[in-house]
Amino acid sequence: MTKILVIEDEPESRDIFLDSLKAEGFEAIAAENGLVGIQQAQEHLPDLVLCDIMMPELDGYGVLNALRQNPLTATIPFIFLSAKSTKTEVRQGMNLGADDYLTKPSTVEDLLEAIATRLEKQATMRQCYVAQSPPVPESQSTDADTSADSQSILPTCPQLKEVFDFIEANYHQSITLCDVAQAVGYSAAYLTDLVRRQTGKPVNHWIVERRMAAVRTLLLETNQSANQIAEAVGYQNEGHFFRQFRQYHGTTPQAWRKAQQIE
Repeated sequence: MTKILVIEDEPESRDIFLDSLKAEGFEAIAAENGLVGIQQAQEHLPDLVLCDIMMPELDGYGVLNALRQNPLTATIPFIFLSAKSTKTEVRQGMNLGADDYLTKPSTVEDLLEAIATRLEKQATMRQCYVAQSPPVPESQSTDADTSADSQSILPTCPQLKEVFDFIEANYHQSITLCDVAQAVGYSAAYLTDLVRRQTGKPVNHWIVERRMAAVRTLLLETNQSANQIAEAVGYQNEGHFFRQFRQYHGTTPQAWRKAQQIE
């Protein structure tokens, strides 16, 4: 069932959205403010987020920025719902990576049409990415990447070749989205939107994907400690490394290595 997160501080509006979505067969999740919304998004990983802008604790712009910075939530379609409708305000949301912007009051039909459009576009992007991704040879495991196979983690998009060449050459450094954007001559906001539309995932996701591939190779082929490996692939904060590894693999680096050795 398709999950949709509704982040709205007004109880009446929130209930209307939830009831409308449930009536259409969606699994609707509610959040009464921005901070709760971020927690719900990270816990439930919804298929789409509907979010008000003016809210206590954290406004919609802060919510969108936080979700786009997390690889697990960065590609979730995001629709703003707000009474704010000036061109400047709409542009601010779009520059942060919003997918659509509905002005309240909106009809249920407008809301459902916007949701359907975003979900269809997301599905199309995923299909295109899968079609463009190189197949994994049968003799190789998707978890136990060799060095050569690790490089194939990055997409082969001609329009983004310079972007992924830079990531490949520098993933072991503490590079960020801003470093990649500066290297290829784009603004961070434009590059984020470009890569996400071309691959279905943002720049930060691909940096982490490349690092995780290198981590798996080092865990399998060397006796380096997890802390040494973290430093070797560009992590300056060991706690950040361990959290990301667990997010991607569901366990610790040491436990993953031991499980592969047993197999």
